Amino acid sequence: MTLLDTPMVPAERPVAKPPRVWKFIGTSLWGLFAFAAIFLGQLTVVAYYVLIKDAPLDASLLTTTLSSGTTIAMSVIMGLPAVCLALWLAIWLARMRFADYLALRGTSWQNFVWGTVCLVLLVGCWDLLSRALGRDPSPGFMLDVLKSARADGALWLLVLAFCVGAPMTEEFFARGFLYRGWSESFLRPVGAIVLSSAVWTAVHLQYDWFFFGEIFSIGLLFGYFRYRSQSTWLTIFLHGLNNLAATVQTLWLAGQPGN
Repeated sequence: MTLLDTPMVPAERPVAKPPRVWKFIGTSLWGLFAFAAIFLGQLTVVAYYVLIKDAPLDASLLTTTLSSGTTIAMSVIMGLPAVCLALWLAIWLARMRFADYLALRGTSWQNFVWGTVCLVLLVGCWDLLSRALGRDPSPGFMLDVLKSARADGALWLLVLAFCVGAPMTEEFFARGFLYRGWSESFLRPVGAIVLSSAVWTAVHLQYDWFFFGEIFSIGLLFGYFRYRSQSTWLTIFLHGLNNLAATVQTLWLAGQPGN
């Protein structure tokens, strides 16, 4: 037999690594990385507005900049590309598609209807409790920021940031990435809903204990509908709807005498 008569044996192809989902520790560490990216993105905006002001750098300048409606709007918007970049890296290393990992898929109109109804009832109950306790239905932080944005002529930008930018950033992070990994760990869906809601509540440091309770309960509702629908777009919609209602309510309060 000659060399030409020797049968050719096909070379073995390397086996591609299968896609994966980050479990509890991986999700937690990448979650910290994503949170740091959001913070850095927002801090970059603050630093920019501080640097362009022709004034000495002191506590007064920082306070003025941080309380500006324009600065807050732009920092909130900047959080979206920051979190997308951080999560894209984590998901790329997991060898999955960005949209698939974060459950960026549609759902039925019934889920949108039920989600809206449940959100209205939940927020309505918190509003009634707030009034019964003699509290303002809207946090003072929101009122001050909206007034500042209106004075700057940037009210439209703040509304865009609160109703579109913040919901996408926070839902990609909490109900998209954190829930996905934690729900497939020992926590299972129930534990993932509770823990992701707690993390989401903790990042709202500008509010007091009462609004912490409201935010946590809304997070549980969003988590349930994330589990029920397997769609993060649904929770983004509900989050945006909640923020829009809160913004409209605060604008109405801002126009009342004494405010």
